[in-house]
Amino acid sequence: MNLFATLSASLFIAPSPQVSQRIEDYVQNNLQDASFKTAIVKSDQRELRKISDDFGQNYRFESILIKIKEPFKLRLETELNDAKILYIINGPNILARIPSIRINSRQNLASKPGRRQTIMDFGVLTKSLFTDLFEAKFVRKDRATVDVFFDLTFPAKLDDTSRHRVWIDPEKKIVTKREWYGQRGNQRATFLYESPVLVDGVWFPTKVTVKNVENKVAGISKYEAFKINTGLEDSLFDLK
Repeated sequence: MNLFATLSASLFIAPSPQVSQRIEDYVQNNLQDASFKTAIVKSDQRELRKISDDFGQNYRFESILIKIKEPFKLRLETELNDAKILYIINGPNILARIPSIRINSRQNLASKPGRRQTIMDFGVLTKSLFTDLFEAKFVRKDRATVDVFFDLTFPAKLDDTSRHRVWIDPEKKIVTKREWYGQRGNQRATFLYESPVLVDGVWFPTKVTVKNVENKVAGISKYEAFKINTGLEDSLFDLK
């Protein structure tokens, strides 16, 4: 056997690196809380409506202050036409408040988990997502990249057939791409998470592009001014 054949044979039988099939190996274990701002770069309401009738509402705000705390706590503060808007998620419970027009709405989505907003919407995965909400099934390693991808579904007892397919950077442990599928299995949107930064030991994407099923860019947002693990008080997420 000549040298070329020997080298070729060695390459053929060389074992490929093992890829973990456990979603727990791709979460941000260092993240307890985070604050950051999101700014809208592009908002095409016509293309956003093709995702859902109300999907474009979040793209009407110029800037949103976001605060997140594990597990399942989310606070959004913004303004529209000089009206202050507060939106709090604490587990399956939601509070939407606009004092100037006396809106004080509450909702419980325990039986509708597909409508819940979580930290995954921002391109980050944490352990709590797979303790109390999603079931994750490994699909494979992406042949075109180093990413691995999983299908995320809800437990059968929750009677919600919507699902997500997520591509994950195994080193930075952030979502790089997410496909969202509705109750009937139809794809609703694709999210691309880009330009990640490392802040105090936690990786976060800083740009998110959403495309509809026609592959048209419907919206682009950027994240900035990150503060990680500052000890956000639970009272910020009270539903009172």
